[in-house]
Amino acid sequence: VGAHYGLKDWLAQRVTGVVMAVFTLIMFAAALGGAMSSREAWQAFMSNGFIRFLSFLFIVSLCWHAWVGVRDIWMDYVKPTGVRLALHALTLLALVGYTGWAVSIIWRL
Repeated sequence: VGAHYGLKDWLAQRVTGVVMAVFTLIMFAAALGGAMSSREAWQAFMSNGFIRFLSFLFIVSLCWHAWVGVRDIWMDYVKPTGVRLALHALTLLALVGYTGWAVSIIWRL
């Protein structure tokens, strides 16, 4: 019974968790290196294509990680199918919106 997401979701949680941890360490090292000491330093740091790619990967990983967790909560604890479907849709729309908003804020130069 159920959707049988098991292994795929377990793996997604681990992979996205590793991506977020690595990005956090990179940002911590960048902060120690002065990349966030001023607006100009931040702009120079974030204008690097590789850092932009990593920040996008972090944001997508964060939202995917959240999606798996929240979806599982809805599936486990919300029994009426219509309510659960509405919550899934609202959660998905919110996470897509958050992704776009986060990218526009972080990449703003």
